[in-house]
Amino acid sequence: MALTVEVQLALRAAEMPSTSQFAHWARAAWTPAASDAEVVLRVTDDAESRQLNCRYRGQDKPTNVLSFPCDAPPSVVPKLLGDLVICAPVVDREAQEQGKASEAHWAHMVVHGMLHLQGYDHETDRQAHAMEQLETDILTGLGYPPPYLDDESL
Repeated sequence: MALTVEVQLALRAAEMPSTSQFAHWARAAWTPAASDAEVVLRVTDDAESRQLNCRYRGQDKPTNVLSFPCDAPPSVVPKLLGDLVICAPVVDREAQEQGKASEAHWAHMVVHGMLHLQGYDHETDRQAHAMEQLETDILTGLGYPPPYLDDESL
């Protein structure tokens, strides 16, 4: 089944990936279901990310990626998988601070967000380990280094 990725750019960052790269990473992290699906990926600035993070997570600061899974009634099979909101300035700052290639960190944020849209989480150590291992497998399969090099649990 196919995944349609709509990319919305609220700003343009210097080292921002192309819309085709965003779609490629999202599809790499998608586990096809019984039907086609859609995801909206929006790239924002600090102000929009902060507003959304405050409203939906109670944290008054911008964050790297927010995932909003589609909340359809159980009897409805939604075509919309959900929305991802990625904050360009935060992703760029994190890549620099962590000494990671910008493209690899962008890919990680898309993969991480897509896994959240599909029900993965990292609330417990066990969930975190499983999600981190899956992220690592997807990203290394795409040719990027493992994103959790400093994590001794992997």
